[in-house]
Amino acid sequence: MKNLVILVSGSGTNLQRIIDTIDNGEISDARISMVVADRECYGLERAKKHNIENVLIPRGKNFSSELAETIPANTDLIVLAGFLSILKPEFCEKWNGKIINIHPALLPKFGGKGMWGHHVHNAVIEAKEKQSGATVHFVTSGIDEGEAILQKSFEITEDDTPETVAEKVHLIEYEIFPKAINKVLNNIPI
Repeated sequence: MKNLVILVSGSGTNLQRIIDTIDNGEISDARISMVVADRECYGLERAKKHNIENVLIPRGKNFSSELAETIPANTDLIVLAGFLSILKPEFCEKWNGKIINIHPALLPKFGGKGMWGHHVHNAVIEAKEKQSGATVHFVTSGIDEGEAILQKSFEITEDDTPETVAEKVHLIEYEIFPKAINKVLNNIPI
């Protein structure tokens, strides 16, 4: 059984999707050993409801070092699921190839510092993009610069708003996140 550690900052909807897909076997041979949050959030409540060990490490200059001390040594994959803190390069290097993130855009477009959630969707609409989507990628010391594992896109219509783009992106995240996790954890082709 492979061990996942999930990092969250918000409501934990992607965390819930991961829990559900482990339970239904879509993600095979895996369990969530710990959920870590960088702020009080509903993601911690979701972990508690499912009897998953959960830890709050408040954001601050020592966050990455405290996180490094908290992550169990037997962790097979660290999954950023709506996690907003920037991890230090040393942490990323230590866990190289074992940290993944989901980003609400088709990277390399609309990535980098400050590009999260509604900021991404607003930028996509303002740039009059023809497509948007989501990308699951490896985490490196460069923000949103790691190799893409899986991407999926959709066409943007002239009626789309940042809110409708967000809804469509979220549906894609639900679809591709478990597939990408399963691919990385169990080397299962997509």
